[in-house]
This record gives sequence, structure tokens and C-alpha cells, in this order.
Amino acid sequence: MKLIFERSKEGRGLCLLPACDVPVVLPSMERKSPLRLPQVSENDISRHYTQLANATHGVNDGAYPLGSCTMKYNPKVNDEAASLPGFTRIHPLQPEETVQGCLHVLRDAEKIFCEITGMDAMTFQPAAGAHGEFTGLLLIRAFHESRGDGKRTKIIVPDSAHGTNPASAVMAGYKVVNIPSTPEGCVDLEKLAAAVGEDTAGLMLTNPNTVGLFDKNILEITRIVHEAGGLCYYDGANLNAVMGVARPGDMGFDVVHLNLHKTFSTPHGGGGPGSGPVGCKEFLKPFLPGKAAAAGDGSFHFLEYPHSIGMVRAFYGNFLVVVRALCYCLTLGPEGITQAAHMAVLNANYVRVRLAEGYKMAYDGICMHEFVMTLQPEKDKAEVTAVDVAKALLDYGIHPPTMYFPLIVHEALMVEPTETESMENLDELVEAFLEIHRKALEDPEWVRTAPHMTPITRLDEVGAARNPRLRYEFP
Repeated sequence: MKLIFERSKEGRGLCLLPACDVPVVLPSMERKSPLRLPQVSENDISRHYTQLANATHGVNDGAYPLGSCTMKYNPKVNDEAASLPGFTRIHPLQPEETVQGCLHVLRDAEKIFCEITGMDAMTFQPAAGAHGEFTGLLLIRAFHESRGDGKRTKIIVPDSAHGTNPASAVMAGYKVVNIPSTPEGCVDLEKLAAAVGEDTAGLMLTNPNTVGLFDKNILEITRIVHEAGGLCYYDGANLNAVMGVARPGDMGFDVVHLNLHKTFSTPHGGGGPGSGPVGCKEFLKPFLPGKAAAAGDGSFHFLEYPHSIGMVRAFYGNFLVVVRALCYCLTLGPEGITQAAHMAVLNANYVRVRLAEGYKMAYDGICMHEFVMTLQPEKDKAEVTAVDVAKALLDYGIHPPTMYFPLIVHEALMVEPTETESMENLDELVEAFLEIHRKALEDPEWVRTAPHMTPITRLDEVGAARNPRLRYEFP
């Protein structure tokens, strides 16, 4: 497929309007050289971008079982709500009395998500999950500093935690202490107890973890950390499996972030927009960033937090993402949110059991919303790797699952079917996986060279990473 610049021909364009008949006055910042915009007719540019769109894969094209990311179908009614003029035609600097509806949204969203998580307060400033992690860790740091406890310099992170947790801890100025998992895929309690001490600021934990397992010792884990004087941070990236069923606050966690763009109905398109609101228990509330949307005297207004860590983002975060999330929660209601979690777990276990006919599961037993397979046996028998199977799925109109994560599983494929796929869709996904597995044993070369029917087949990924070509070179 040609680039838009390669389609350009001198003199072609889109505009049929006559030339300007008044003097053109340009600002003093006039460019020294003209913009090299492509000169393309309207029908050619329309065809070009239609072809580009058709060459991509999204949830409207087929299954998207990307583990740890929750790429599910999002109801369009939530987009419609976020597109209402009363939400889109506002400015963050407007007086409070002119944005009462928006403040109402923030207040209602805070109440709902505090109820879902078991927290007492929440800020919507963070723009995404990792941003929420960083904000939550700043709350932990502010709490310890407020008590003059400067010796707490370490954050404990299990090897089954979400992949961004260690980076966020370092960004917040902490040293990371890694805790290995047991053979069953959960936190090793003995290793945790040995790691905590007077220098422990807190624990970062994803539950269910990144191998799709709910840690049955979760209350013991948080107790161990609290008795050492540390705080417990909950990564809400995997909330799909437990929302409406189990609350982080009831598990002993002090602070949590959510991924509204994963769990609560915002498409991931183009890497954003996102929202990573942070909730906390009452004793951390004074340190929250930004302002609180409060109700009183028949209206809504903003309140300053007394010991705020300061702004972590301009204004009030990605507000329209919050609108989508609120609409999602109000549409489903408490029963619907719980049912969505149940369906996420049911779908994952249905696919897991069926795929176990051919593939080896990294961990035995019931999973939550996702599970991890190891392709190490296929690599040993037929030199077919996890990435080969993932690439082969593209020929079946299925987006690849997450590859080589988590790192504690060799040749890992992490699969998350999500709660929005029907039984028929799940069966198609399973049959594609199993057919690829049969081909891996009977015709491994076909799998090793897949995909065969996509616009772009195998790339030299190493060469692309080391020698990227990111700019069009004009002749």
C-alpha cells in the first residue's frame, strides 16, 4: 500500500473554491519553507484512508483477546452521552455556577466508584493507569512524610504484579523489592514476611494478578504489610473480574487506581484518551490532588484538599471518559456490574478449559478474567513459538493475545476473552486456536511463516527496532 505522500501529484487538491480576492496578510512567524503537504484529490484521499482503516483490527472486526488490557466492546450509548453539547461545549475555567451538571457528574462518579472499590474518596485527575499508580504512590509518600517517617524507602512489588508497577515506584522515588511467586502463581507469604520492615513504605499488588489468579491469601498479605507500618496499594487494572463482587477496600487496601478506559467503557483507540482515577481511605483523603466536587446549599462546588500533593494534571482530568464510565455504571446498575464480572470469569474459564485440549496452561485451576498458556512444549517439539501462534491468529481475523507477558511464564500467551463475547464468538476463537495447534504439529513451517493473508506479513522486527524509518524521505 502506498503512503499518502506517494499518491501526491503536483497540482491536485480538494478545494474547488475560487482564489482569494483580498490581500493575504501573514503573521511575522511566516515559514521559511512551504509545508510539504500531499497534493491529492478528494476521492483518492478518501480511498486511501478507507484502505488504512480496513487494514487495521479493532473490536468491530473480530475477537480481541488481549490479556491484561480488556479490549472489549463498549456500548455506543455511552459515547452518545459523552457527546452531548452540555458536556463537550464547556471550558474548565468557567465559573462553578455554569458547570453544575459537570460537577454533578464528578460527584456521582466518585460515589459510585468509591462504592465499587470500598474507598472513601476519589480524584479523577490522573489521565491513565500508570499515571494513577504514580499518584497513589505520591499519596503514600505524603502520608509517611506527614508523620515524619522518612526511613520508609522501599515498595514491595510481587513478580505477578502489573508490569508498570516497578517503574511507577521508582518514579515516585522508591526502591523496589521484588517478591517471587509460589509455584501456584500467588504471593509467597514467607518471602513477603521476610521482606517487610521499618523501611517498607508499601506494597503494590494486582489482584487478580497478571496470571489471572485471585490470591486466596489476600487478607494475610495486607495484614503483614500493615503490621510493618506500610500501606497497601491496589492496581485496579484487572477489576473486570471482581467489580460488584469483591472490593479492594475490604481486602485491606488503602489506595487504589482504576482504569476507566479498560473496565468502564472507553475505547482504547489510538492509545487514548484514558482515565486512571485514584481512590483512598479517609486518612489519605487530605493528600489527594486537585479539587473535590462537593454538594451543599442546593448546588455543587469545589473544595481544596488541606494537604494536597498538588495537581498531577491540568484541571479535572479527561472528563468525557468519566461521563462514559458513569453512563456505563448507571445503565448496568449494581446487578449488571456484578453480572459483567461473572461473565468475564465464566468466559475465560470456558475458553481455558477448551484450549487445554491442546495447549498447556501455566497454572492449573480456576482463573479469573484471563489466563496464561505456555507454548514451551510447542517450541521444544516443533520450534513453534508464542509469537508464531499469535501471528497465525491474524489469518483467522483474530487479534493476537498478549505475548511473552508475564515474564514469569516462558513462551507466554495471555488470553482475555472479556464478558462481551457470545458463546458463538468464543467457539470460533477456540477453534482457531486449536486448528493452529494442529498445524503447529503437522505443518510447523506454515505457522512459523504466518500470517499469510494480512496486508502486511512477517516484518523484520529486530531491524525495525534498531533502524526505524519514521519519516518519509522526499525525493
